Amino acid sequence: MGYLEKINSPKDLKKLDMRALDELAKEIRAFLVENISKTGGHLSSSLGVVELTLALHYCFNCPRDKIVWDVGHQAYVHKILTGRKEGFKTLRKLDGMSGFPRPSESECDAFNAGHSSTSVSAALGLANARDMRKESYNVVAVIGDGAMTGGMAYEALNNAGQLKTKMLIVLNDNQMSISANVGAISNYLNQLRLAPTYVTAKKDVQKTLKKLPVIGDSVYNFLGRTKEGIKHSILPSVMFEQLGLTYIGPVDGHDTKKLIQIINRIKKLDEPVLLHVITKKGKGYAPAEENPSKFHGIGAFDPKTGEPLVKSSKPTYSKVFGKKLVQLAAQYKDICAVTAAMPSGTGLEQFALEYPDRFFDVGIAEEHAVTFCGGLSKGGCLPVFAVYSTFLQRSYDQIIHDICIQKLPVILAVDRAGIVGDDGETHQGIFDISFLNTIPNMTVMAPKNKKELEDMLEFAVELRKPVAIRYPRGAASDIMNNAQSPIELGKSEYIYNGSDIAVVSYGTMMEVAIGVYERLIKDGAKPTLINARFSSPLDMDMAEDLFKNYKYVFTLEDNVLRGGFGSVMSQAFSKIGTGGALLQCFGFPDCFVEHGTKAQLFERYGLDALSVYEKIKETIG
Repeated sequence: MGYLEKINSPKDLKKLDMRALDELAKEIRAFLVENISKTGGHLSSSLGVVELTLALHYCFNCPRDKIVWDVGHQAYVHKILTGRKEGFKTLRKLDGMSGFPRPSESECDAFNAGHSSTSVSAALGLANARDMRKESYNVVAVIGDGAMTGGMAYEALNNAGQLKTKMLIVLNDNQMSISANVGAISNYLNQLRLAPTYVTAKKDVQKTLKKLPVIGDSVYNFLGRTKEGIKHSILPSVMFEQLGLTYIGPVDGHDTKKLIQIINRIKKLDEPVLLHVITKKGKGYAPAEENPSKFHGIGAFDPKTGEPLVKSSKPTYSKVFGKKLVQLAAQYKDICAVTAAMPSGTGLEQFALEYPDRFFDVGIAEEHAVTFCGGLSKGGCLPVFAVYSTFLQRSYDQIIHDICIQKLPVILAVDRAGIVGDDGETHQGIFDISFLNTIPNMTVMAPKNKKELEDMLEFAVELRKPVAIRYPRGAASDIMNNAQSPIELGKSEYIYNGSDIAVVSYGTMMEVAIGVYERLIKDGAKPTLINARFSSPLDMDMAEDLFKNYKYVFTLEDNVLRGGFGSVMSQAFSKIGTGGALLQCFGFPDCFVEHGTKAQLFERYGLDALSVYEKIKETIG
């Protein structure tokens, strides 16, 4: 029997000696590869923190002690050690175990995670709540996987140094986020890796001098007056200590014994401590070590080769976008592309190769990215910021103040809009229509297929205004690729003309709308089918036509209903008058949508073609 089979809680871990912990680390890596090869998930990040997680749970008592994981990509080993091994059979599946820390799933998950650079802020809040309530537990924040490129992390570090609250911040330095880290902070950490350990050297000097008879204290005090010079001679920078934190490291993040020794010493300190550990993303599985970005978030794969089990020949919307942007950049020399540490995920890899001087990776810093785009635009460039819908939420203030108030030409390429599936509630892109529609001067579009995405991108480049184009995850649709009208600002597209009943689809919902339309035709109805294209500005001519000339109007969108496309249509109808068409809107309810496949979630929330059709039949009798 292996060691892993005996681990059902952190208490079981403490019964093992150091040799057994090393064997357990090997078993955990094998377990992760075997299970994630079946379900998909965030593999390389978790492989890199096996020893670190073992050391944390060996030294602390979870759930009494609080471990806050940044992003959540690194928390699989934590889940294994806290009694959730069996849950990996259903990892990221409908009604199964979440791929991220979730307090509703286990009391050992101290705080929800899904977005980057949040752990230090949350942990600092927990630590101060502990102090206010005069309780006595430890608080640990694990940050890394590129999260130190996010400005929120530094706001929290600055505050931690000011408050001087007892807590441990573990910087898991694997030199990677999803793609390779960029920027001055990454360069700074690279320098630290090569420097002697400052804290160890300082304490050794202190101990030696204090032992000297008579002159020891005098020499120590003299050196204290010149310690800044000594620090700078040992380390390239003392940024963390200047923020008020006790810095320890760098430490080998794959040496369990050393990690346990250091953490147990840190526990005795009554101050904020930053422990800098060096790890290798993907460690222990050769394909992930060689290509950690590929295995950051991967679907089911062959564990022997690392190759995906399902390969699609169809291009994704991200690839279609990226290819078209490269073509437009050849024509428009002012186009530049911006990403927040996601060049591969957003389809910008080719642009970065062909136009390196016009490509900017700002790190995990979406707020900065948007204002940076504003500056580029003000300076005469046309920036295109490719970003996942869920991460664009972090830039709402900047979109308003730094883009739209000034009417600056900036294109937001909103990738992963709508349901993303397996990553669940923290990543579903079902709020962007609502929050973008409310902003004056913002044009919001959504294509029904890949050709329309290309056309909308070209239209946005020529428009020279603030524009958001939202499109979903996955293979780009070919539906109606060969029959579509030119894009006009604020104008929808009538695909089929009928009477009495109108089905208005927004964006990727066209595939569902076609299924509904065909069923209604079989029933003998003659519905009109409309591709809305714009939610802002709304096509008021279309709205007036539907209100006055139809009995029933049905809208379809992959967004929450509140504030979404249907809400905009409802407001338009109320402006037009009373006594017109009956409007019924289909979208997601007022909730956070869990993980599952797109098809499963559409069926659960009544947004698949059959469910929509049956509800329409009930409405029209």
